[in-house]
Amino acid sequence: MSTFAKRERLLLADLLETVGPDADTLCEGWRTRDLAAHVIVRERRPDAAGGTLIKQLVPRLEKVMAEYTAKPYEELIQLIRTGPPRFSPFQLKQIDEAANIVEFYVHTEDVRRAQPDWSPRELDSVFQDALWSRLERTARLVARGVPTGLVLRRPDGQTAVAHRGAPVVTVTGEPSELLMFAFGRQNAAQVEVEGEADAIAKLHESRQLGI
Repeated sequence: MSTFAKRERLLLADLLETVGPDADTLCEGWRTRDLAAHVIVRERRPDAAGGTLIKQLVPRLEKVMAEYTAKPYEELIQLIRTGPPRFSPFQLKQIDEAANIVEFYVHTEDVRRAQPDWSPRELDSVFQDALWSRLERTARLVARGVPTGLVLRRPDGQTAVAHRGAPVVTVTGEPSELLMFAFGRQNAAQVEVEGEADAIAKLHESRQLGI
């Protein structure tokens, strides 16, 4: 049975193919070719992917990213579609779903929402619940450096405290939109934000959201 992560992977590959290698994304400084290379390096080159978190590995990451961005774009799309190498832990369904459902959803939206004619996707409640489950687990990690208190709230009232502090900003929206906000795409997320004006401004400007 197909998983959400697999579905989002194929959606991302199709979208990247459609818009081409030089389309805008929400990732600052990245075109679609760069985003495609990032996705591939993350799951195929663990020797370099750690550079996203470990400063000492940044030169290695930059070198490997350059190698992949230089490949034919069609090859990058195929590598995304076919997924990780045979013996990669990402081949395990449980690990793939846990590690990639958010990764592929957010990056698909990074491409979609950077296009001038984008429109919101209609997502079913089961997928929204799956995204909420991942958000609950990662909220404190992705918001650990924000300058305000931060509460994420679903329309049905379920909440996740992403960061304790004062003043508190409450962000309300569907889990898919809260994910975009929490992963640093504040200006592209369709959410309602409540709190003191100065605190809201600081949160929107913050570069501390996300991993």
